[in-house]
Parts: sequence; structure tokens; C-alpha cells
Amino acid sequence: MTNNIYDNEEFFESYSQMERSKKGLDGAGEWQTLKELLPDFKDKTVLDLGCGYGWHCIYAAEHGAKAVTGVDISEKMLEVARQQTPYDNVTYLQAGIEEADFDADQFDVVISSLALHYIPSFEVVAKNVHRYLKAGGQFIFSVEHPVFTAYGTQDWYYNEKGEIDHFPVDNYFYEGKRSAHFLGSEVTKYHKTLTTYLDGLLTNGFTIDRIVEPTPPENMLDVLGMKDEFRRPMMLIVSATNSK
Repeated sequence: MTNNIYDNEEFFESYSQMERSKKGLDGAGEWQTLKELLPDFKDKTVLDLGCGYGWHCIYAAEHGAKAVTGVDISEKMLEVARQQTPYDNVTYLQAGIEEADFDADQFDVVISSLALHYIPSFEVVAKNVHRYLKAGGQFIFSVEHPVFTAYGTQDWYYNEKGEIDHFPVDNYFYEGKRSAHFLGSEVTKYHKTLTTYLDGLLTNGFTIDRIVEPTPPENMLDVLGMKDEFRRPMMLIVSATNSK
């Protein structure tokens, strides 16, 4: 089972104070970009891998989804998701993303938001999602950008004045485990190249529809640190269709 720091009491408390935790989708800098790539959810069966607080499950239900399943490894995250979800057609399942098992051709849409960089193998995820999805079904996911995950620490280099000097990128083609500094803790993530994500889709029955590197929206540029996000890509969003 994937390492799960989100059930650590101290880390979870820090995470709960983030803007995206308190404000939901409106507090997520990439949401405006991701939203434009999402399909029409009306009468669709939807799977959210790494659903966290359930924001995307709720959004899908609000927009007419017939049934939504959210999967997350964290008991604490799912506890919050269940408390704040007002829809009976949303079901939450505690499991690792790579371990959850569903019937073939069960879903019309699979989404995943900033979760797959916690999983060692994207190949496993791509194969599983291809099986879960109906022909013509859509897989939309966001991950931390390979430029952001390559070096590992995910922190800027600063000059002697404490100002940002540059963002380090190193060991790009050496995929695997990284230890990142996040919310005052050492968090295990897995670096993958852009080739691994994109070719992993193409060689497992998908066609790629869109590839976007989101930047902060205009209304969030006053948030501390947001303008610095234009200096390097932090996230990658991909939309693909299951060609069976």
C-alpha cells in the first residue's frame, strides 16, 4: 500500500489550513484550467482516484452525474469528504489508487487531482483505468509537473539576501522516489518524466486530447507566492480518451 502521510495528525492539521482545503475548488490555483477540460457529467458514472476531501466528487454530482465513486487511502480525508457530501449517489472507498479494483467498462469518466505523483507506477494506473473505462470514456488528471518533481525537494534556491534565485532541476531521467519538503514534513513522492505520462497513455489504449501546464488565475495573483509560479511549471493536466 502506498505510504500515507495524510493520516498523520500533525501533517493533516497543516494540510487542513491550506487555501484549497478551506475554500475547496475556488482555493485551488489550477481549478479554472482543470474545469475547462472536464466533460459533461450528466448521467455519467464517475470515478475519482485520490479524491481527498471529495471536492471533485461533489462537483460531478452537482453537475448531474448518475453515480460517483471516490477512492482515497486516507481515513482522515474520507471522513471529511463524507461529512461534507450532501449527495446519496456519491460513495467513498478507502483504498490505495493502484489497489482499488472495479469491473471492466464500469465508468464513463475517471478523474484524478494531484494524486498520481504519490504512486510508484503510472503504467499500472493507465492499465487499470483503461479497463475501468467504457470505450470513448475520458480520463482527466492533474499531477505535479515533471520539472517540479525531478530534483525532489520542491523548494526554490535562495540567494544570500533570502530572495529566490532559481528552481533546481536535476536527475530528470532518473525516475523514482523523491523526498519533498511539504507543509513542514518530509513527504514521499515519485518522479516520472513527461514521456512516462504521455507515452504511458498512448501505449495503453488512450488518445490524448489536451495537455495543459496551468498558471495561476488573475484573481489569485495577490496570494503570497502565486506570481512566482510563472517562473517554472508546477502542475500538468492531461485529458485523454479511452479508444479501447
